[in-house]
Amino acid sequence: MPDKQIVPTSQVLPNKLYIIPITGKPIFPGIFMPLMILTEDDVKIVEKSISSDGFIGLVLTRSPEVENPSGDDLFTIGTAVKIIKKINLPDGGVNLFISTLKRFSIKKFIHKENPIGVAVNYLEDENVETDEVRALTRSLISEMKQISENNPLFSEEMRLNMVNIDHPGKIADFITSILNIDRMEQQKILELVDVHERMMRALIFIKKEQELLSIQKKIQKQIQEKITKSQREYFLKEELKAIKSELGMPVDSKSSEYLRFKEAVSKLKLEKEVAEQVEQELEKFSLMDANSSEFIVTRNYLETIISLPWNNPKPEAIDMKRAQKILEADHYGLEDVKERILEYLAVRKLKKDTKGSIVCLVGPPGVGKTSVGKSISRALGRKFFRFSVGGMRDEAEIKGHRRTYVGAMPGKIIQGLKIVKVKNPVFMIDEIDKLGVSFQGDPSSALLEVLDPEQNVAFRDHYLDLPFDISHILFLTTANTVDTIPAPLLDRMEVIRLSGYINSEKMTIAKKYLIPKSLGRTGIKRSDIKYEKPALLQIAEGYAREAGLRNYEKALDKIHRKVAKQVILENISLPLIITKEELEKYLGKPIFFEEGIKKITRPGMAIGLAWTQMGGEILIVEAVANPGKEGFRLTGQLGNVMQESANIAYTYVRHIAEDFGVKHEFFENNQIHLHVPAGATPKDGPSAGITMASCLLSLVRKKKIKKSLAMTGELSLVGQVLPIGGLKEKVIAAKRNNIKEIIIPGQNEKDLEEIPGHIKKGIQFHPVNRMEEVLEKVF
Repeated sequence: MPDKQIVPTSQVLPNKLYIIPITGKPIFPGIFMPLMILTEDDVKIVEKSISSDGFIGLVLTRSPEVENPSGDDLFTIGTAVKIIKKINLPDGGVNLFISTLKRFSIKKFIHKENPIGVAVNYLEDENVETDEVRALTRSLISEMKQISENNPLFSEEMRLNMVNIDHPGKIADFITSILNIDRMEQQKILELVDVHERMMRALIFIKKEQELLSIQKKIQKQIQEKITKSQREYFLKEELKAIKSELGMPVDSKSSEYLRFKEAVSKLKLEKEVAEQVEQELEKFSLMDANSSEFIVTRNYLETIISLPWNNPKPEAIDMKRAQKILEADHYGLEDVKERILEYLAVRKLKKDTKGSIVCLVGPPGVGKTSVGKSISRALGRKFFRFSVGGMRDEAEIKGHRRTYVGAMPGKIIQGLKIVKVKNPVFMIDEIDKLGVSFQGDPSSALLEVLDPEQNVAFRDHYLDLPFDISHILFLTTANTVDTIPAPLLDRMEVIRLSGYINSEKMTIAKKYLIPKSLGRTGIKRSDIKYEKPALLQIAEGYAREAGLRNYEKALDKIHRKVAKQVILENISLPLIITKEELEKYLGKPIFFEEGIKKITRPGMAIGLAWTQMGGEILIVEAVANPGKEGFRLTGQLGNVMQESANIAYTYVRHIAEDFGVKHEFFENNQIHLHVPAGATPKDGPSAGITMASCLLSLVRKKKIKKSLAMTGELSLVGQVLPIGGLKEKVIAAKRNNIKEIIIPGQNEKDLEEIPGHIKKGIQFHPVNRMEEVLEKVF
């Protein structure tokens, strides 16, 4: 019997194979490995293979998502494997242990659908025994050893496999199979039969893997350093805690905060209710976890408590003369305000307490209401805090938010006291006439408690929810008009009116205050610019004819900016004298002229005096008669009250016309049109009654009214002249417009005493009680 010859498995591979499609990554030859088969169709293929010769083909699907793949969904090159062992699984699947043998290419499909059967050609490695391949083999083994040493994911078994592989092609296959490479790249390597090319590709992927490993190593090192540092810090902190505990010091930041709060609270002289509440909050704070949200809320609350000036202020050493000197130095005029502040100081000095007061400064914009607040605080030697309530619509701005809300804060009053840290500052509440109302509440109602001396001794802010005495604060409020301030709020304040300035006052203020201040802003020395008196007067008359001084100051700033530019660019010589003639060069053409419109030029014209939020104004009333149907027409944006006033004037003039030789037919055959320019400006109020009556009588009599005569007064239907408001502002407006005579209601004669002598100088006043007296004066 002849000897049996041993034949390698690779030489007895079948020419036809059943194919199991794989969706993950391709399987390379020369490896022993487990393979899980889960689908019913694939299990049947395994059974058929085992029953015949135990060989199957593994081929990668072109897409990893394909379900129930057919022959068209597969690549053309795969790996032939021998099933070594089969283990049945409880769920119907099988676990195979396979030996991967050789590459094959699909020659043709015997059956394209499951079970897929193919005829195959087996592929032999090419270009194996060359020096380059030997060199590449050494490089691959050396590089892989380096990677495996640094990477714990490579097992000892893998390292042994790598050492025992003797064929260069198999080394490239093994390395490709264990590296983390894209399935398509692995398939491309599987399809390579040129061993040299295969090894080159594998080497490139090893280099990429090494780069990733070095980055990974660097990141791990950084993380390790951070962990080591944090552990070191933790141990040091624990040691520090132990040392502090031994010394009786606070161990952590929470304990330190608690001791700080406790010490600060012990220095405050708190009343019974406040002391109890603060003690409870401190106790709660000491028991809280420092990481809870309530901890921050309580901490902020206690912070607010200790920041407030709870202790009553000591009686002040009041220096009346110094205070008077400061008030005089800071502001020109404003005698009423200065007088009231000196009275307040005198009372404080006699009574020896620090109780505050509530004063409302009312006047047009630019007369110095806000700046006088700072001056008052300086004169009193107190701290100053200002906030504006213009447009404020939420009462929580005044009284704070309740602590239940996230981010709750105290109101402006308590915030101000936290900032100034004294109990008796000067608080200025600006624009109190411009408070808003919305669904969030009414801030003016919230101010009722703040500005009431009977209630503010125990003011309760919603955030604090504790009584706090704010009666030591001197409250100064400012407003342009009292008409929009609610009556209960106005009743709590002492109103001091700041009227506008006449031209002579503006000139004095400009010399003393505005010019030095403006020069300081532009960097020009005081001695470098001088103004002639007519120039200062022309600025007031031609460019800044309003009640306040804002436009006057803007005009000075404009002049100084242009001078600064000339100094730099044109090298003009200083000092410079500004004359009246040069003003146009700096300020352009005057805005205001000695207008014809402000003068009486024909019958049917009269000059009236009006009060506005911007101060006093003079206005012309005009009337014309047109032949036609009887009627009376009004234009000039007149409000309801002013329209009624005009109708009363028309009725009264028609009633008395015959006494002046005007027949009834005049009214029956003419339509009378009365107009009050400017047409775009809304006007209202009863004080133009006698002006409109005089204008209408001038028209029907065809007789001009005296020049430079103005009048103000409400007219009743029976000819009585009733009192009006804002006389001081109206007289100032008349003075600005060179009016020489003013007719006023007899009941307003007492108000003339409040008007300074230099304003009344050069004006003749005619107090009247009846319209007949007015008519005697005007013609």
